[in-house]
Amino acid sequence: MKIAYLVNQYPKVSHSFIRREILELEACGVEVLRFAMRSCRQELVDEADKLELQKTRLVLDSGIVRILAEAVRVAVTKPFRFVKALALVGKLSKRSKWSVVKHLAYLAEACVLLRWFAETSIQHVHVHFGTNSTTVALLCEALGGPQYSFTVHGPEEFDWVDAIALPEKIKRATFVVAVSSFGKSQLYRWCSLQHWSNIHVVHCGVDDSFFRQSISPIPPTPQLVSIGRLCEQKGQLLLMEAAAQLVAEGVLFKLVLVGDGPLRSEIEALIAEKRLQHCVEVTGWASNDAVRQHLLESRAMVLPSFAEGLPVVIMEALALNRPVITTYVAGIPELVEPDQCGWLIPAGSVEALVEAMRSAVQAPVETLEKMGNLGSKRVFAQHNAGVEAGKLAALFRSYVDS
Repeated sequence: MKIAYLVNQYPKVSHSFIRREILELEACGVEVLRFAMRSCRQELVDEADKLELQKTRLVLDSGIVRILAEAVRVAVTKPFRFVKALALVGKLSKRSKWSVVKHLAYLAEACVLLRWFAETSIQHVHVHFGTNSTTVALLCEALGGPQYSFTVHGPEEFDWVDAIALPEKIKRATFVVAVSSFGKSQLYRWCSLQHWSNIHVVHCGVDDSFFRQSISPIPPTPQLVSIGRLCEQKGQLLLMEAAAQLVAEGVLFKLVLVGDGPLRSEIEALIAEKRLQHCVEVTGWASNDAVRQHLLESRAMVLPSFAEGLPVVIMEALALNRPVITTYVAGIPELVEPDQCGWLIPAGSVEALVEAMRSAVQAPVETLEKMGNLGSKRVFAQHNAGVEAGKLAALFRSYVDS
C-alpha cells in the first residue's frame, strides 16, 4: 500500500507528532510519501526534521510558471474534470474567508499533485488539518486523483467551519480522523448521521523513546516550563499576569517559555514592563532533545490555553513523569485528571492559574512524582504512537483495499 501524506507546511517545529506518525506507519508496513505546499526551512532546529525535509516534495518549490503550466495541461487534457473542479472552486469560495483567486491557486496546486500522485502510483492521500491542504486534496480528487482522508485537530477547523467548507470536506472524504472524543463530537455537529460511521478517533502520540527513558527525579528547584507556539490561543499573556502576581506575593520561581511565534515581542514587552526578567525566560524554538531537557529540569509544565485540540506537549510532559497545569478545554480533560496527574483550571482565570503555579512550585517532590507517574501511565495507555499508528494503518487497509 502506498499512501501520500499532505500537509500545508512540513516539516515544521510544531509538527513532530506527524513525523512520529509517519515513521510508525512505515514500521507497520505502509509506504508513505511526503508532500507539502511549503516548508519552514529557516526555523528547523531538529536533525530529524531536517532529514524529513529531504524526503518531502514541496509544491511551491516548482515555481509559479511550472504550476500554471500544469494547470493549463490538466485543463486541456481533462476538460470535463477541470470544469467540474472549477465549479467546486466556486462552491468552496462562496462562504470562505479566502477569495476565489486563492481557491484557484489551490486548484493549480492540485494539478501539480495530480501528476505527482500518478507518477508515484499513490493509492490514497491523508491530510493533516482540515484547512487549505485538505481543500487541495479535495480538488485533486475532483480532477481524477486518489481518494483522501484527513485528520482534524482543532481549534482552527472548529472556528472556521463555513470558511473552510468543513461539512463538504467531511462528505467527500473516504474517512475523517479526530484526535479526541471531543473532536469527534464536533465533527458530528457538521455532518449528517449517515457519515458518522466514517469518523474515527486516532490519538496523537509519543514514541517509545519517552517510555524507555529512565525516570528522572523531580528537581527541587522551583522551575516551571511552558512549551508551545507563542500565540493568542496558548494563553501566555495570561501567564505573564500570573507570574507578576506570584512575584508580588514573594513566591520564588523560574518560568521558561520554549517556543516562538507572533506574540513573542508582546510577551517580551510584558516581561520588561512587569520586571520579570529575573524569573521569566523565552528561549525561542528548540530541538526535541532540548525540549525534553527543559521538561526534565522543571517541576511541572504549564499551558493555560484558551483553545486547543489535544496538545502533544502535554503527552510529552506526562510521559516524562512531569505533572501539568492546563485548562478545561477541548480534549485535554480526556487525558489530564485534576489532582491526579496535574491541575486543571478554568481557561482565562488568572486567579486559578496563580493558585496552581504556586502549588506546583511549593508541593513536596513526592506529591509531584506521584502525579507524574500516574500521568505517564495514562499516556502509555492512550497515546502510544505505535499503537495509534496501528489503528490508522488498519483504517487505510480497510478503506483503500475495500
